[in-house]
Amino acid sequence: MGQKDFLEIGKAFMVLFAVIDIIGSIPVIIKLKKKAGDIQALKASIVALGIMLGFLFIGEGILGFLGVDIKAFAVVGSLIIFALGVEMIFGIPLFRGEDQTSPKIVSVVPLAFPIIAGAGTMTTIVSLQAEYAWYNISIAIVLNAVIVFVVLKLTKRIERFLGMGGIAILQKVFGIILLAIAVKLFADNAKLLFE
Repeated sequence: MGQKDFLEIGKAFMVLFAVIDIIGSIPVIIKLKKKAGDIQALKASIVALGIMLGFLFIGEGILGFLGVDIKAFAVVGSLIIFALGVEMIFGIPLFRGEDQTSPKIVSVVPLAFPIIAGAGTMTTIVSLQAEYAWYNISIAIVLNAVIVFVVLKLTKRIERFLGMGGIAILQKVFGIILLAIAVKLFADNAKLLFE
């Protein structure tokens, strides 16, 4: 594995980490735990991993079937990532909870989907394919799934350590990172559409 691969994995990892925003989702996760009594961290992580890897391998095929160019999808993806960044910075919640109370159900819906592997994450995965190799993106997805599992297992400890202020600051920082990523993704792919 060359230096370029490590660089791509690192970049893809950071983009996905910012979009998934598992640290910023801790308040929502705590709320779901209170409603359901508990959540199944391993099940939620595996389901989210399956959704993300599935979209990595068939997402582009679906777009091809629909006649949508990957560059065009990347441009649209950049706009969604931009919107996610704006929402994170201004504190607008992406998820509006439903009243499921079973730990099994809550671990899959809404936790694995759409909180972890939502529309923004799936759009980002397909958008990343315009710039990075699929195997580097897949490693970045697996690494993110591992972090999701660890965070889900240690939610209460992380909340106590960071405090609500620390979580809010992290959300703002990752929101700004997402805005910068979105602008770069848009600039790189929009010009290719009009060549």
